[in-house]
Amino acid sequence: MTTKGIYHTLVTQLDKLARHNRQGSFRTKDRYYEAVKRFCAYLAAHYHLQKLENISGKHLVSYVLYLQEQGKSASTIKTDLSAIRFFHDKMSHPRYTLPGNEELGVALERRRFGQQDRTWTNPEFGKLIGRAMAEEREDYILALYLARYAGLRIHECFRMDTAAAERALRENALTVKGKGGKVRIVPIEDDRITMMLQKLLDKVARGHKLLVPDGEPTDRAINGMQQFILRNRDAICDPTAPDRRITFHGLRHTYASMLLEQEINPRIVQKLLGHRDVSTTLGIYTHVVPEVFAGVAAAVDTASQQLMDGTYTPKRSAEAVRAQLQQIDPMLSEDMTVNLKYL
Repeated sequence: MTTKGIYHTLVTQLDKLARHNRQGSFRTKDRYYEAVKRFCAYLAAHYHLQKLENISGKHLVSYVLYLQEQGKSASTIKTDLSAIRFFHDKMSHPRYTLPGNEELGVALERRRFGQQDRTWTNPEFGKLIGRAMAEEREDYILALYLARYAGLRIHECFRMDTAAAERALRENALTVKGKGGKVRIVPIEDDRITMMLQKLLDKVARGHKLLVPDGEPTDRAINGMQQFILRNRDAICDPTAPDRRITFHGLRHTYASMLLEQEINPRIVQKLLGHRDVSTTLGIYTHVVPEVFAGVAAAVDTASQQLMDGTYTPKRSAEAVRAQLQQIDPMLSEDMTVNLKYL
């Protein structure tokens, strides 16, 4: 088979996966699809690979090196890798498990989001909630609360059905199916989420999606949410930062930044956000983490001085701390690399 023939065979397989995809916005779906099409062209030309299900880590490493030689930025390469993994997760019988970015053995710069602050201020969020109330868009209000106070991605909000909402009210926690089908539990820490869940449950028939009207594709409902923010963005943005452009995803950054600023363990933040590994969390929120670590360092300095002075009184044993961590996440107690005698 010719290279062109192999390429068309791979794209046909990609089309089959894309046809059944209902996740993400129009822009994200198009971006991911085009990224994997380019990867198909590379596979056909360099490996003559005829089945997408046979891609492995060596193909990713080779492709990353190729993109770097072409002068592509680190953020572009990482987005392309995310696209490849996204469609790989949708394959019925993939032959190999794809490695994460940290396991590729190829140097990639940390993602910086264009050096711009994507978090929302409280006045900006309050103004948009007010505009959603004025338009009587309770669906938008709930989506905004879920992103701001629980860190949900936009497609995770709009995927929620009545069964998931009822379970959330029973357990006071959201069971979220994120990227790659990865499930995580996010506690409901804000009563406004509970209030809006109940309000919409009273209006939506059982078995239906909470934020998507019957007969409307999910991606169209997501696009409506994004267009709502776009229409109101100039009116609600902080006037002291006119060049800043807020997005729905920025609410997730706001949630994560708030947790890290409160000195929540980064691994707990990773679990709440549904990141593949903690390095992803630390890489994205480098503007917050140094401040957090500075606070930890100050606490350690104080404790060290007290130990030298003989005035230090232990509060809890290491066993008690590990037991508490075990309840939150078994991985936390297993991953403790510092042998803490007392805290």
